[in-house]
Parts: sequence; C-alpha cells; structure tokens
Amino acid sequence: MKPRHNIYIDEETSAELEALAAKPGASKSAIITDAIRHYIRHRGAHAIDEALRIRLDRLTRENNLIRRDIDVLTESLAFFVRLYLTFNAHTPIPDKATQAVAQERYQKFVEQVGRQIAGGKRSLGPRDEEENP
Repeated sequence: MKPRHNIYIDEETSAELEALAAKPGASKSAIITDAIRHYIRHRGAHAIDEALRIRLDRLTRENNLIRRDIDVLTESLAFFVRLYLTFNAHTPIPDKATQAVAQERYQKFVEQVGRQIAGGKRSLGPRDEEENP
C-alpha cells in the first residue's frame, strides 16, 4: 500500500498539473512522484555545482594574477633589452644615430623572439634531441 500525502500547491502549478495529467497515460500521482524522485536524486548536484563554481572562481582569479605577473615580467624584459641595446650601441653618448642603432637591434630582437615562439622553440628549458649534438 502506498502512503497518502496531502499537499498544497498554488493555483498556477495546479492548473499545469491538471493539463499534464489530462494527457493519455498520465496521472497526477505519477507526475508528482517523478518530480519528487528527480528532486531528491539531484538535490546533491546543487552542492557540487556550488563547490565547482567557487573553485572555478578561485582558479580564474589566480589565472588573472598569473597573467598580470607575466605581463609585468614581459614588459620588464622588453624594457631591459631596449635599455641594454641603447647603452651598448658602441658609442659613449646615446645620440640620434645611437638610438637608431638601438631601435634596429631591438626590432631584430623582437622579430627573433617572435620567430622562436612561432616555431615552438625556447631559449630556456630542455632542448629537443635533434638540436643537441
């Protein structure tokens, strides 16, 4: 024997339930039973979704911090290289010609870095076996 439950629902939900139960092969009890069963089975999913959301939010914040740090390091390296090439352009005073030489060297440096990144090569870290003699 099935236990009996008395529930109260609003008129709009009641009308929707009546419309669903009017279809052939459907009953109010079956619809409500399925809805309650689905709710009970998936109730824990909301807690998991919430935990994952919190974790993903934390990972996103950490990723943004890492990206910011990488941007700072990249800009610092670029500034250092530009400064180094400016002061080591073989003239004691950085005049217009020296700055032009430095700009040309810097441009070549940027192009070389671009080629290495596009080719998947790294200046630091393990090298491929083909490159090592």
